[in-house]
Amino acid sequence: MSKLEWRPGNMLYPVPAVMVSCATKKGKNNILTIAWTGTICSDPVMVSISVRPSRYSYQLIRDTGEFVINLTTRDLVRAADWCGVRSGEKWDKFKEMKLTPGEAKHLEYAPIIEESPVNIECKVTDVLKLGSHHMFMAEVVGVLVSEEYMTDSGKFNLEDTGLIAYSHGAYCPLGEKIGTFGYSVRKKN
Repeated sequence: MSKLEWRPGNMLYPVPAVMVSCATKKGKNNILTIAWTGTICSDPVMVSISVRPSRYSYQLIRDTGEFVINLTTRDLVRAADWCGVRSGEKWDKFKEMKLTPGEAKHLEYAPIIEESPVNIECKVTDVLKLGSHHMFMAEVVGVLVSEEYMTDSGKFNLEDTGLIAYSHGAYCPLGEKIGTFGYSVRKKN
């Protein structure tokens, strides 16, 4: 297999396409779409989002020190795209996309998006100024999941929610399960 060399760039795809909700201290809600997000620690549970300082939501998150990562599904992909190309300075994104702001359990300002199957409540612990984007590192202080995806035995069926990913300019549904953690070394009966 031959290879072509490209200039350095971010080719780590697919990535999550999530809607991050935040608010002003006076209660004006906003949503921004983020593809640069991820887990950074499991104990304490921490995540990160990277945001350009020129974005309207950047200052909201700086001022309140909190945000919610709302997982995005097939049903929410249009809203995620729209919220990613419109500014909350000019638009009420909840109203325009017919989304419902809900009350977070552990945050003072940032709302959850009720239509999202998973809401991850976050409090900022540090901000790294990296260049074009600043990384908000945050502790996860609460997680809400939609009851409709719970089994009778108490398992949350995340794979049934219709999650999407973002890959090189396109939104893609997550595919079929082809293995589970540790399956390659598990003993066969």
